[in-house]
Amino acid sequence: MAATLVNAWADRGDDVTLVSTFSGRGDCFYEISSRVRVMYLADLVRSTATGALNAWRRFIALRRLIRMTCADVVVSFLAHVNIAVIAASRGTGIPVIACEHTNPIAAPRGRFQRFMARRLYPRADVLAVLTAGIVDPLRKEIPALRNVAVLPNPVDADVLRFWKMPGAPGSRKRVLAAGRLHPIKQFDVLIDAFATLANEFPDWDLYIWGEGPTRDALARQIGTLKLGGRVFLPGMTRELWAEMAKADIYALTSRFEGLPMAMMEAMAIGLPCVAFDCPSGPRELTRDGRDGVLVDRRDVGGLAAAFRELFSSEHLRGELGRKAAVSVRERFSTAVILARWDRLYARVGAIRGRYESGSRHHLP
Repeated sequence: MAATLVNAWADRGDDVTLVSTFSGRGDCFYEISSRVRVMYLADLVRSTATGALNAWRRFIALRRLIRMTCADVVVSFLAHVNIAVIAASRGTGIPVIACEHTNPIAAPRGRFQRFMARRLYPRADVLAVLTAGIVDPLRKEIPALRNVAVLPNPVDADVLRFWKMPGAPGSRKRVLAAGRLHPIKQFDVLIDAFATLANEFPDWDLYIWGEGPTRDALARQIGTLKLGGRVFLPGMTRELWAEMAKADIYALTSRFEGLPMAMMEAMAIGLPCVAFDCPSGPRELTRDGRDGVLVDRRDVGGLAAAFRELFSSEHLRGELGRKAAVSVRERFSTAVILARWDRLYARVGAIRGRYESGSRHHLP
């Protein structure tokens, strides 16, 4: 989601530097605007050291870079990067907005990382989280935390060029899911729920896009259930929005989320969504179930029942998809979310000097 934000900031004329902090050079899966200056921390370290020594040298290089840029604001993403940036920015006078783009309470993290977050997150000028439902649990986890802001991600403007395509009469129907093939996503539960309906609805298929460590186990499950021609694991794609436009329902079965972007994009395209009511994200996206179907996250039977209702009614699918698209496009447009960021910049004092004259220098 950093890519969407930096592109939007740069495209409106902000001076944006994107720093790849703790990885080497490589192609970004997401397209970055040519207006964004991209830097790799690894280029500044020039060391063959590994382990703790390499991490320390990168930290020193990061601090030097932050001081050198004289940025109006530093925005960091991901827990380990947040921790490093908050520490590296101490004493520079540059505001830091640290962004948690998962559910920091439910996400599995090591003891050391949780300890460092408790120590350093309160020192950020603002900790930005994706949904209001995360705020209270996070404050219980980190009692010293004071400045928390709810800042959802924007839906990528390019998504809005896509729209759910009507299927030809008699054509096969698709349930689509997307994400890392990981136990947290519970795609095995999704396959089990679909399996209970496969004979009743022989014209429906399930596509699960993504890669990850559970691919082999999911493939074995599909084979055991004799669903080889009905459930597909097509891997990664750069054309997910086009695939969504071909689908009929989007499904999410995660144990937890931050604010699920694939579900947001599916809703923007006009897909009706069925989602586990997990912490957090689906409830906020669907406005408590008004713009999508929420199912108790432990209720596999309820998931199958929700699918049955939507499989049986093209009218219901169409109505729910249209409501979802209108809701998401209004609430999560780039213009709406960037306006919230600007209010946050004003709050942390990042608007000053050349920032007020129209040139903003971000260091995400």
